[in-house]
Amino acid sequence: QVQLVESGGGLVQPGGSLRLSCAASGFTFSSSVMAWYRQAPGKQRELVAAISRTGSTGYADSVKGRFTISRDNAKNTVYLQMNSLKLEDTAVYLCKLEAATGGPRGYWGQGTQVTVSS
Repeated sequence: QVQLVESGGGLVQPGGSLRLSCAASGFTFSSSVMAWYRQAPGKQRELVAAISRTGSTGYADSVKGRFTISRDNAKNTVYLQMNSLKLEDTAVYLCKLEAATGGPRGYWGQGTQVTVSS
């Protein structure tokens, strides 16, 4: 079955950096479109970044130039490098399998908490 396990969250000061990881299993990772979302308390879940099978990427305007999504198909892992973190980046960050060619779609990880605070 599909499993997505996030790690790397934590407490960081404004201006700091974190790298989130999402280890995937149960599907053909190399043929998948993967994404990171976030949800802050009292707010709707929002798309942060996505990466295609070929490595094309897209970002929310609020994180462009600060966050980088990447993937390692040999490790079945998608990453989110977050730099220049701001207070408003505080949220639970969730990994999502958007779609795998000929396979499953719409699976979520359990999330990892990122707190930006001084």
